[in-house]
Order: sequence, then structure tokens, then C-alpha cells
Amino acid sequence: MKINILNRMAIALVISTMSLVGMSIPTNAQQQPQEEQKEQKRGQQEKQQEQKQQQERVKRQSEQDQKQQQHRVQQEEKQDQRQQQQQPKQEQQQERLQRKSEQDQKQQQRRVEQEQKQQLQQQERVQRKSEEDQKQQQRRIEQQDEKQRQKQLKQQEQQQERVQRQSEQDQKQQQRRVEQQEQQDEKQRQKQEQRLSQQQQKQLIKQQQQRVAQYRQHLEQEERLAQQNIAELQRQKRMAQYRFEEEYLERLRQQRNHLRDDRFDYDRDPYFYTAPIYRYNRGGRYYQTNEYGARILRQALNHGYEVGFRAGKADRDDRWRGNYKESYAYRDANYGYSGYYIDRSEYNYYFREGFRRGYEDGYNSRYRYGRFANGNYSMLDNIVSQILNFQNLR
Repeated sequence: MKINILNRMAIALVISTMSLVGMSIPTNAQQQPQEEQKEQKRGQQEKQQEQKQQQERVKRQSEQDQKQQQHRVQQEEKQDQRQQQQQPKQEQQQERLQRKSEQDQKQQQRRVEQEQKQQLQQQERVQRKSEEDQKQQQRRIEQQDEKQRQKQLKQQEQQQERVQRQSEQDQKQQQRRVEQQEQQDEKQRQKQEQRLSQQQQKQLIKQQQQRVAQYRQHLEQEERLAQQNIAELQRQKRMAQYRFEEEYLERLRQQRNHLRDDRFDYDRDPYFYTAPIYRYNRGGRYYQTNEYGARILRQALNHGYEVGFRAGKADRDDRWRGNYKESYAYRDANYGYSGYYIDRSEYNYYFREGFRRGYEDGYNSRYRYGRFANGNYSMLDNIVSQILNFQNLR
């Protein structure tokens, strides 16, 4: 604004100078005619009047400009004063804003710390809840295991009781059969006139002793195999067959203990001095035996039928495919074998013959080859006679 005022003052000076130059012109005009001089004079007067008016206008304009400039300067000074007055307020405002920002940051930081603390507390609660759930789950599992163990113990006790009752029934039945057989043997001995020689008796006794020793070893081996087979049945969840195999294994243990504790009197046993009275064919070969050996062969068929019937029924209860050859009892075929009178291979053969027929009846819920009486399964007498097909030697 100050620069504009100076420009205007310079313009006024230029105009004043020009007016002075114009006033010097009449001096030269004296040489012209008077009219021209008068006209020039009037023109000069008009010009002077215009210049004067122009100067006045310039002056007024300059004064106005000065006043305006002064007014603007005053306004600027006032504005500067106001700005100076407002600067502390702005600084205070900035300070307030800065303090507000710091407070907001602190509040934000406190909120973040509080949220982190809440998250940590939540994580701790979740972890404690997880640990409690794990402990409860562990307790439930332990309780279930304990219940299962108690249940298994109870089942084992019941199974042992069933096996014991079955064993007692078998012993009673066996005793009755022995008594009946003894009566028949007594009658048969009365008919027999021929006895084996001392040399033949010694040979039979020697064979029998070797047979018993081998059978003891076999029972120990078979018990381990039976345990493996029982574990496999449990893995397959064949519970009916599993219980049957457990009973079968328990009976084998009883046979092993009986054979271990038995004190057999070979000299007084009539089998070793009684001559053969029967002949039978097996596998294309003929064999001979006396009444004691024939009785064991009949028992092999009946025991095989009984065990086979129970095995077939167990597979049917488990809804397992029917196959008697997969049964461990069929492969073992020693149930009821005492180790005396006949070779184990002969007992196994006739046991399996009875097992196969008993399995078919048990799996199909029928009695085609046998019967059930007095709590026991046994083959029909005519089927036994057909299989053995004994021929009298005398």
C-alpha cells in the first residue's frame, strides 16, 4: 500500500512540472499576432484552469489515498494488535489441545492396557476351564475304566462260575458214563479170555508215558496261542465268541493241572493188559483198540459236538460268517483229552468230526446230528456208530 502512495505523489510532481513548462510558452508567443495570443492566452488559461483542477483532483485523490492508507495502516495495526492479543489465546488453545491429546492418548493407553488385561484374564479363565474340563474328563474316563474293570471282573467271576458248574456237570456226567462203562467193561472182561503179554504191556506203558510228556508240552504251547486268539476276538468285538474261547481256555488249564497232578498207576490200569476187541478204519488204514480206547473215541466225538455247537452259536450271536475251520477250538481239538489210551492225533481227528457237525447245528439253531439233554450236548448214538464203525474182532 505504501508503494501506491509514492506512485501517486510522483505523478502529481510530473503534472506540476508540466504546468510550469506550459507557463513558459507565452514568452515565446509574443511574436505572434495578438488574436492568436489571446486565443493562446485563453487556451492557456483554460489549460491552467484544467491543470489547476487536475492538481486539485490529484491533491484530493492523494489526500483520500493518504487517508485510506492511514486507515488501512490503522486497521493493520489494529489487526496486528488483535493478532498479538489472540496469540496467547491460540497458544493457550494449542496447549489445551495438546493436553487434551495427551489425555486422550493416556485414556487410549489405559483402554488398551485394560483390554489386554481383560484378554489375559479371559485366557486364564479359558485355560482354567480347559484344565478343569480335562480333569473332569480324566475322572470320567477313570470312572468308566473302573466300571469296565468291575464289569469285566464280574463277568470273569460269572464265567468262572459257569465254567466251574459246567466242569462239575461234566465230571458228574463223566462219572456216570465211567460207571456205566465200568459195568460194561466188567461184562466185557468176563467175556474176554485173552490178555496181553508182559512185553506188550510194557510197550504200551512206554508209549503212554511218551504220549503224556508230549501232551504236557503241547498244552503249554496251546495256552499261549489261545491267549493270542482271544485278544484277536476282543479286537474284532466278537464278544460271544470271546466268552466261549475264554471258557475253552479255562478248561484247557484244568486239563493241564489235572495232568500235572495226576499219579497214574500203569500196573493196575486194565487198558494196558486188555487185548483189542475192535477194529476201525481211519484214512484208509485199520486200527485196533480195546473197550477203553473205544470209549475215549466216543468221548472225542461227543466233546467235539458239544464244543462245536457252542462255537457255532457264538458266531451266530455275533452275526459272524459261519466257518468252523476258523475256530481256535477246532484247530486245537484237545478239549476233553486226558492224554491216555489213544494218540492225540486220533483224538483230534474224531473231535473235529464231532465239532464240524456240532458247529453246523449250533450256527443253524437245529439238532440234526445231536441232542441237548440234562444241560449237555451230545451226538446221536447212530451218528457215533456210523462214524466209528467198530468191527468186533471176536
